[in-house]
Amino acid sequence: MAGGALAVQYTDLRGWLALVDGLGEVRTVRGAHWDLELGTITDLFQRRMGLPALLFDDIAGYPSGFRVLTNTLTSDRRIALTLGLPPDAGARGIIDAWRRFTRGYPTQPPRAVADGPVNARVQTGDAVNLLAFPSPRWHHKDGGRYIGTGGVVIQRDPDSGWVNLGVYRVMVHDERHAGVYISPGKHGRLILERYWAQGRPCPIAVSVGHDPLLFFVGGLEIPYGVGEYDVAGGLRGAPVEVIESEVTGLPVPASAELVIEGEVHPGEERSEGPFGEWLGYYAGGSRPAPVIRVLAVRHREQPIILGNLPAKPPNDDTYYRGILRSAMVWDELEAAGIPGVTGVWSHEAGGGRMFLIVAIRQMYAGHAKQAGTIAMHCHAGAYANRYVVVVDDDVDPMNMNDVIWAMCSRVDPREDVEIFAGRWSTPLDPMAYPPERRNRNARVLIDATRPHGREFPEICMAPADYQREIVARWRDRLPEIAD
Repeated sequence: MAGGALAVQYTDLRGWLALVDGLGEVRTVRGAHWDLELGTITDLFQRRMGLPALLFDDIAGYPSGFRVLTNTLTSDRRIALTLGLPPDAGARGIIDAWRRFTRGYPTQPPRAVADGPVNARVQTGDAVNLLAFPSPRWHHKDGGRYIGTGGVVIQRDPDSGWVNLGVYRVMVHDERHAGVYISPGKHGRLILERYWAQGRPCPIAVSVGHDPLLFFVGGLEIPYGVGEYDVAGGLRGAPVEVIESEVTGLPVPASAELVIEGEVHPGEERSEGPFGEWLGYYAGGSRPAPVIRVLAVRHREQPIILGNLPAKPPNDDTYYRGILRSAMVWDELEAAGIPGVTGVWSHEAGGGRMFLIVAIRQMYAGHAKQAGTIAMHCHAGAYANRYVVVVDDDVDPMNMNDVIWAMCSRVDPREDVEIFAGRWSTPLDPMAYPPERRNRNARVLIDATRPHGREFPEICMAPADYQREIVARWRDRLPEIAD
């Protein structure tokens, strides 16, 4: 990593696919139906880390070459490749690399170009037809077809000019209208509300197939006012090429597969949802949500929709977000002055948000609860959290057997468990406070460290150096011993 940039070797979704195919981690699926079949196949594949990405072609009712890519980020190897790391970096290597990058947050502004592959076909006016593309109905009780699951919503702040990219779901209503759901407090929602407060429609663009690096940064807690295009350019070490749209004035990725452009008018809503979300529930229900009046659609020849299927964890959302969120929380703990942090893990079973584990080397009384409280409330850990568990540095936070062992053997429920009410959540959280405060929840801090300053029994385990000696001596005859 030179100058903060990673060794990213692709510039668009097709380049990423070629690299991943070189790892043997792409499977082409022909003949699946967009209505439920495609989504169910994806869900079955994303239940276990490491299965290949799925490229659906010859989708029922659509021309050959109009494709949908799913299950993209359920492999450490693919996550590492996306960030320009060696495929064998592993989760801990990805966390370390992301922390090194975010310490400096090198950025490169996007570069405007006159044209790009996304302009191969452009629909405007009466020619706009969202139904021309194989948007899936992913889950059995979804309220419609969702073209935007792995997409990024592009908006510009009306006051500062800051361009934000956010991952928000986008539902197809009909040929020229789409619904966009953005949880309260998210950057995209704040921008919408600023336009509406001025009595103006909000220009909006939705890229639904693009460089996966844009999806990465669009789904993370990038600091307010920092442009995701700029962060992606900093990661790559080269600016993202964009086209300044003549329709909305927004910068759209020049090499995108498919971009929808339009306006969101104040007070214009349609019923949106239900939609199976990242905790595995249809928790948001069906309710009025903002409508995009689609003014233009531009796409490459034989476009690829990038799908990211939320479902019961683990899923395609939880693997990569959990890894990168772990790095961000770790950095924010250290920035807050918490010493002795040796590991952070945001477990995929909690959707990469709801179950956060922090390992520390205890230094003083109250150290564990201090670390847990900061982890629960820092920017990267505050949204839709449920449990924060703090463990000693002899516990691997990525190993749930170790974590549960610490919870069972080092927790006194009378003193080591605390509940915090009225915290920031989302209507997608099935335990958020209904009905009038659907963006708040309660959460739990569990101090699973040894009581500070008190004698505690020793662990009955061979010393680490002796274990390594035994592994080296016996691994040829007992290869499983090295796992």
